[in-house]
Amino acid sequence: MHKLKNSFIIIVTLVLGFVVSCKDLDELNINPNGVDPAIADVNFLLPTVQTNVGQTVYNIGFGTFSGIMQHTQQTGWFGGYNNYDWNTLSHSWNGYYSILMNNDEYFKKAVEHNYEFHEGVARIMRAYVFGLITDIWGDAPYKDALKAEQGSDHFMPAFDPQQEIYHGILADLDTANTLLSKSANEYRNIVAKQDVVYNGDVSKWQKFANSLALRYYMRLQAKEPAFAEEGIKRIAGDPARYPLITVAGDDANISFPGTSNSVSNPLNTVYDVDPAGAYMRVKMGKTLVDVMREYDDPRLEVWADRIQIPLVLVSGTGIDRIVEIDDEHKIREVSQDVVTKFEENGMKVDFDPEYAGVTISHPLVQIFNMNNDNASQGTVNPYASHLNNRYTKTTDPLVLMRLISAAETNLLLAEAAFRGWIAGDPAGYYTDGVRESFRAWGVEGEFEDYIENAPYDGLESIIQQKWIAHWTTAHEAWFDWRRTGLPALETGPAALRTVLPIRWYYHTTDEIEKNRANAEAAIERLEATPYQGTDQSKNSAWSKMWLLQGTGKPW
Repeated sequence: MHKLKNSFIIIVTLVLGFVVSCKDLDELNINPNGVDPAIADVNFLLPTVQTNVGQTVYNIGFGTFSGIMQHTQQTGWFGGYNNYDWNTLSHSWNGYYSILMNNDEYFKKAVEHNYEFHEGVARIMRAYVFGLITDIWGDAPYKDALKAEQGSDHFMPAFDPQQEIYHGILADLDTANTLLSKSANEYRNIVAKQDVVYNGDVSKWQKFANSLALRYYMRLQAKEPAFAEEGIKRIAGDPARYPLITVAGDDANISFPGTSNSVSNPLNTVYDVDPAGAYMRVKMGKTLVDVMREYDDPRLEVWADRIQIPLVLVSGTGIDRIVEIDDEHKIREVSQDVVTKFEENGMKVDFDPEYAGVTISHPLVQIFNMNNDNASQGTVNPYASHLNNRYTKTTDPLVLMRLISAAETNLLLAEAAFRGWIAGDPAGYYTDGVRESFRAWGVEGEFEDYIENAPYDGLESIIQQKWIAHWTTAHEAWFDWRRTGLPALETGPAALRTVLPIRWYYHTTDEIEKNRANAEAAIERLEATPYQGTDQSKNSAWSKMWLLQGTGKPW
C-alpha cells in the first residue's frame, strides 16, 4: 500500500483548492484565490488529479452503487441508496469533467516538456475518468470535450457514441503502455512523494495501464466479443510487453491522510459527530452477508462489526427481553409468537449470533431484526451488523481509495480463460484472484481453508468472487452484473422498479438544458425497456445504453 507522506499532506490540501471547475461544460472557471493550473508545476497537478479520482471512486463505490449491488444498505434517508428512487436531478457528471480539466492541464504540460512519465499517467487518468462517465451514463462528450477555453464554439460538445469512447480509452492505454515501458532512469522530473499512488514507480504505472485495458476489453465482452478477445489475448499473451497487476502489493491505492475532514474517510465519526451521520446510516446488506457466512469468509470480520446484541429464540409466549450474560455481553431473548408478529411486515428475523445483514430494499429497513432504538431513522441497530469500527476513523491502513487491484486482474484472466480466449487454467487464475483479495485485506493466512469451501465452478463463481472482492468499489461489480446478469440479484419490495437499474439519468440542468440538441440526440440513441415506468423519455435509469443493446443482459 502506498501512503501519503506527512510532509505532503499540506501540499495536497492546498492543491485541492486549485481545482479547475468545468461547470456545465460551457466555461473554464479558475479559483481567484488559488494557483492557475496553466502556470502550476506539473508535479503539483499530479496529486490533485489522483486524489480527486480516488475520492470519486470511493464515494460512488462505497455509496449508491454499494446499495445497488447489495453490499450495504442504509437505514436512514435510504430512498436513493436502497430503492433507486432517482430522477433527472439526482446525479451530475460535472465533478468528473472538472477532474478531466485538471488532468488536461497536466497532460498538456507533460507533452509540452516531453515528460513521458507524466504523459503516460495523464493518459491513464483520462481513460479512467472517461471510462467511469461512459460506464455510468452512456454516450458523453469525449472528442470535443475539455475545449471550452478555446471559445464559444466548444461550449456545447457533441455526445460521442459509447463505442467510440471505449475504443478511445483503449487507444490511450496502449499509448500509455508504450510511454511507460522504458527504464526508470530514462524519465525526467519524477517527484516520487507527489505521486500518491505509486511513489513515482514507472513499472507499476505500466501495469496499471494494461490492467485497466484488460478491464475495458472485458467490458466489451458481450457487445464486441471478437474485439475484446483480440485485445485480451494480445495483452495476456505477452507479459514482457504488457505487464499486469497480479499481486496485491501492486494494487493502485491511495490512503486517506485523515488530518482534516476534506482528506479523511468520509464515513468517519471524528468530524461527523451527528448521531444520524453517514456512518450510522450504513449497515451490511443481507445478500453479501449471507454469501460470506455460507463460505465462512474471514473478510467479513474485517468489513463488519459483530452484532452488539444477538437475538436468541426461546420457548414460551410473549417473551421479548434483554439478558445480561456478563458485564460486556447481552442477548435478546424472543419467543416465536413475537417473531411471527414482527415477520408480518415481510422481513425475516435473522438469529445468526455474529453477523446479520439488513433486508434489501424494504420499506421498514430501519426496524430490521425488531430494532427499537431510534426506529424513526434506524441509525443505531444493535441487532444488525454495522460497518467495522475501522470505518469510524479518519484513516486506517485498510480503508483506502482503491482504483484497481490484483484480485480484479486475476479474475479477469480467469474469465478470459473460461471463455477460451487465453491459455491457462481458469481455476488457477480464479484461485490467484481470491488469494490476492485476501492478501489485500490482511487475511491471507486463512485463504487455504476458504478456497476449499469456495472452489472454482465456472463463470458464476468467478463473477461472485469479483462481486465480493469489489467491496468499496461496488460500481465495478455493477458493471460486471450488467454485462453478465451475475450475481442473480433481485430487488426488494420498496424498490422503484422490479429490476435493478442499469445507468444514471442525464441531469436536466447540467447535461440537458445547457446542451439540449446533443443531449437529446444521445437520449434518442438509448433503447427503451419495459421497466421505465413513469419516466417520460428514454432518459431512464432502465434504458439500455449501446453497451447492453442486443446482448440480452442483464435482464
